[in-house]
Amino acid sequence: MSGEQSRFRRTEPRPGVVQLTMCRPEKLNAMDQAWFAELRELMEGFGHGAEDAVRAVVLTGSGRAFSAGGDIDMFAGLDGDVGRVRPHLRRVYDAFHAVERCAVPVIAAVTGLAYGGGTELALACDVVLAGRSARFAFKEPTVGLMPGYGIVRGPDVLGRHWTRYLALTGRDIDADRAERAGLVQEVHPDTCVVDRAVELAAEIAAHPPLAVRVGKAFVNRETGGGFAESVEATALLFDTDEHRMAVRNFRAAHGR
Repeated sequence: MSGEQSRFRRTEPRPGVVQLTMCRPEKLNAMDQAWFAELRELMEGFGHGAEDAVRAVVLTGSGRAFSAGGDIDMFAGLDGDVGRVRPHLRRVYDAFHAVERCAVPVIAAVTGLAYGGGTELALACDVVLAGRSARFAFKEPTVGLMPGYGIVRGPDVLGRHWTRYLALTGRDIDADRAERAGLVQEVHPDTCVVDRAVELAAEIAAHPPLAVRVGKAFVNRETGGGFAESVEATALLFDTDEHRMAVRNFRAAHGR
């Protein structure tokens, strides 16, 4: 994005395939306001205008994580102000919705940590491939919150029981359990998971594009219900002593 460092590195490993690599490894690819804005802008462009040649997208992380979720420093900056939290949450949901509504399929290639928003981002993608090191979790309850997007989208992908298990405990699961839960479609060694995702994207890109676009849109129809209520509930959780104390404790434990 203009005026600030990009949160994503773009490459084109195959004709019709774009690879987006989250490039904040020092922050475990944590999601901040610039991250959400850039992801939405990118996803809304693919398959249209100058990006009409893009047929599929691979989304992955750099370093030790796919993404550790929302940047804890950003949470501290919101400071429990519900009036500021609501528009922030709408920006978060709009970014994840942009992945769902992207004109072309989005394939996640996950290695390392996919916590909080990282797991929610995987839920928004059309297909998820995971490396053996992948760990998925909703960590929001450990800081007094709920996974606002994940708690609405999770039942569609994981079912109610798995969503409750993850959203209420904060526990993490490995790639094999995530595959059994329906979040992950293929598990590979870390060293080849991105290559496998690119191969799958290239396979999709070789199909007639209109059929792929219509197929994705049809599967994702009527997926917007419940998010307005989730925004309100999550915003109110930001304005609690439990959340503020959990954030202070986390930052103190990590020297922030």
